[in-house]
Amino acid sequence: MIKHKHFILHKPYGTISQFVNPHKRKKGLLGDLYDFPEGTMAIGRLDVNSEGLLLLTTDGKTSEYIRSKKVDKEYYVQVDGVITQKEINTLKLGVEIGFDGKKYVTKPCEASLINPPNFPNRTQKIRDERHGPTSWISITLNEGKFRQVRKMTSAVGFPTLRLIRVRIGTILLTDLHLGEVKEIPLLIK
Repeated sequence: MIKHKHFILHKPYGTISQFVNPHKRKKGLLGDLYDFPEGTMAIGRLDVNSEGLLLLTTDGKTSEYIRSKKVDKEYYVQVDGVITQKEINTLKLGVEIGFDGKKYVTKPCEASLINPPNFPNRTQKIRDERHGPTSWISITLNEGKFRQVRKMTSAVGFPTLRLIRVRIGTILLTDLHLGEVKEIPLLIK
């Protein structure tokens, strides 16, 4: 029987969620952070400008399950401006975004205003407070279209400034330091 390995990673801003750089951009890759075993794959992705929890595995079935609609993914999102409960409610119901050149209405999700989380400053400065106020929200989805959270906040008039995935199913980012990788015994049943 094959013994699969599973990992959690706190992906830094500016790192590509891949082991190979298809566009030869000068960005870090997952293999630069840790010596993963051959056959390791990222479960889903975080775009180069996003941070937070990324799961990796050598087991394709585990990857498929976690990417399914059966597993929630929670994000903390810093948006430009002071978002109100009206926009939060709109996000909860679903908003129209573009996907694959077509219009798509997102599935209902959980969304709420949160206090600014205690994360270290990003390696690239977001902007100064003199450019206006910002808000933090939590969004929990069980789908994952390309750049979906960013498109959702823009659809309600509050562009995303910073995006951090904090939870996948029952697995939390918790105290994992930026760029840190931990092997874990089992991901999600």
